[in-house]
Amino acid sequence: QVQLLESGGGWVQPGGSLRLSCAPSESIFSFNHLGWYRQAPGKERDMVVLMPRTGSKIYADSVQGRFIMSRDNAKNMVYLQMNNLTPEDTAVYYCYAEGTQNYWGQGTQVTVSS
Repeated sequence: QVQLLESGGGWVQPGGSLRLSCAPSESIFSFNHLGWYRQAPGKERDMVVLMPRTGSKIYADSVQGRFIMSRDNAKNMVYLQMNNLTPEDTAVYYCYAEGTQNYWGQGTQVTVSS
C-alpha cells in the first residue's frame, strides 16, 4: 500500500508563508500525477495543484502566482511552497498521487489568521 507522509502545516499570519512536504513510500516517478488538494471546513476537497510526470503543472486560479509545487528527485519528495497566505487558504491540505489508483496523505492543517 502506497503511503504519502505529509509535514509542514501550522499556523501563520496573513501574508506569511509555509512549505508543505510530502514523502511518498514509492518512487515519485511511479505515479502519473502528483499534487496537492485542500479541504476547508464545510467544503469539498478541491485541487490546489497537479503535476504530471511530464508536462506543465496545473494550479487552481485561487493560488496561481502564490503557491509553487516542486519536487526533489534525489530525495523522492514533493513540496508545496505557499506564499502570501490569506485566511481563505485555511484548510486541511492533502498530498495526492495517482498510480494504479488514487492515493492520499493523512492531511496537514494550515491555519491563516491574525
